[in-house]
Amino acid sequence: EVQLVESGGDLVQTGGSLRLSCAASGFTFDDYYAIGWFRQAPGKQREEVSCISMPDGMTYYANSVKGRFTISSDNAENTAYLQMNSLKPEDTALYYCAANYGAGSSCLRGYDYWGQGTQVTVSS
Repeated sequence: EVQLVESGGDLVQTGGSLRLSCAASGFTFDDYYAIGWFRQAPGKQREEVSCISMPDGMTYYANSVKGRFTISSDNAENTAYLQMNSLKPEDTALYYCAANYGAGSSCLRGYDYWGQGTQVTVSS
């Protein structure tokens, strides 16, 4: 059974940093996979902020986070990360990760598995 567990969300001040983690089980990062990070604020549409696919190493960032967020993954830990710097109040949202794996995995494909989310709140 595939499970994704996010952690690292917190309350921070504007300009602060956080690193979110997405720990995956049920599949291995040694295989083909793609991990996407999404966020959704109350009353707003869900937004995909970043994605990474392996083994091609392709990454994607939404314009709203480009230059501030960095996605990475650790095969040994079977965990993906989202480093978030220069946080703004508009980054406040529930952040969650999603995954697909196996042949054909891509940031351009839909995701088969979703985590429950971790809350990020940025105070002004």
